[in-house]
Amino acid sequence: MSRKKLGEWGEKKAFKYLKDKGFEILEKNYRVKIGEIDIIAKKDNYIVFVEVKTRKSLKYGNPEYAVNRHKQDKIKKVAELYLLKNNYYDKNIRFDVITIIIDRGKSKLNHIRAAF
Repeated sequence: MSRKKLGEWGEKKAFKYLKDKGFEILEKNYRVKIGEIDIIAKKDNYIVFVEVKTRKSLKYGNPEYAVNRHKQDKIKKVAELYLLKNNYYDKNIRFDVITIIIDRGKSKLNHIRAAF
């Protein structure tokens, strides 16, 4: 499976997980000139910006480590544009990371709330 296909598969799995947990999905793959946010959702008066990282192994470390300071800053800037565009001035916000690791044909999903 290519990296792109793996990423798409992981995002679909994360999307279903969030819906099953009662999140209202507002956007998938929200793109602006400076970057992208994988999933934007709403739950309990929070707008939640979700970065999804999917890996076939831990060869390069845990997937959440790929959401480094540079990536976090970029996500925050995209989130700010989204909030301004949609007039969400009074909403609480949160940045979550969902990691998915595929091991021996099984996947393990981890939802890190308020990751940064």
